[in-house]
Amino acid sequence: MIINQIKTVLFLGILTAILLFIGSFFGKGGLTIAFIFVVLMNFFTYFFSDKIVLKMYRAKQVSKTESPKLYSIVEDVIKKANIPMPKVYIIPSNSPNMFATGRNPKHAAVAATQGILELLNKDELEGVIAHEISHIKNRDILISTIAATIAGVISYAASMAQWGAMFGGNREEGRGNILGLLVIAILTPILATIIRLAISRSREYLADESGAKLLKNSKGLSSALAKLHNNVKHNPLQFGSEATSHLFIVNPFKAKSFLNLFSTHPNIIDRIKKLEELKL
Repeated sequence: MIINQIKTVLFLGILTAILLFIGSFFGKGGLTIAFIFVVLMNFFTYFFSDKIVLKMYRAKQVSKTESPKLYSIVEDVIKKANIPMPKVYIIPSNSPNMFATGRNPKHAAVAATQGILELLNKDELEGVIAHEISHIKNRDILISTIAATIAGVISYAASMAQWGAMFGGNREEGRGNILGLLVIAILTPILATIIRLAISRSREYLADESGAKLLKNSKGLSSALAKLHNNVKHNPLQFGSEATSHLFIVNPFKAKSFLNLFSTHPNIIDRIKKLEELKL
């Protein structure tokens, strides 16, 4: 758990260092404008993304009477986690998956597809819910928003660098050069994306571990991950956006994995292996 926390801090530090490096090629004015623009955009996302994503996936809030199995397990897990009860939603899809959203434990929600309720047994579903509750408790929405903000400023600045290179660099301050600006324009957005996705993967590992330790049992989650991975291959989600794929416990859209560097989730075999190696 500590290793994944350290990784997050390290990756955020690298993103900040890249931003400072880019800043050396621009005056304070240009980078400040980019920073303000991206912060405002992500401020809106941080406070309203839960409502947007739940609506995007046609999620319907349910009560304990309407979905006793799901609601009861969520209640049991949040008592162990010692956090407030999140709102509970069901997504009308037979593709098995689940995600958590909300800016903090007091404003949180968990959403499960109809498919996951039908596919998993009680222990497996409990393992998945513990994973999602761990995301809430670990404040992963806040961390991903910070990472997205820094990466967004880098991408915005890289776009400025591209225009600067086209027009001969920043001559006014006498320190810009075409080669340096081209490096920024081409490489830094890619590097920022890789690091942001690495943060996403490290938080998945952390939620796996936190969830297993919360239940003092890793078998339910490891069995669930294997089932979900195999089922989603043949039964991906048919609506929504790939931009939100990092929210789900397994990628809901891709039938096959791409290069790990550009993946929102760790390799499923690695996740299961790490869970099996946990000493609980």
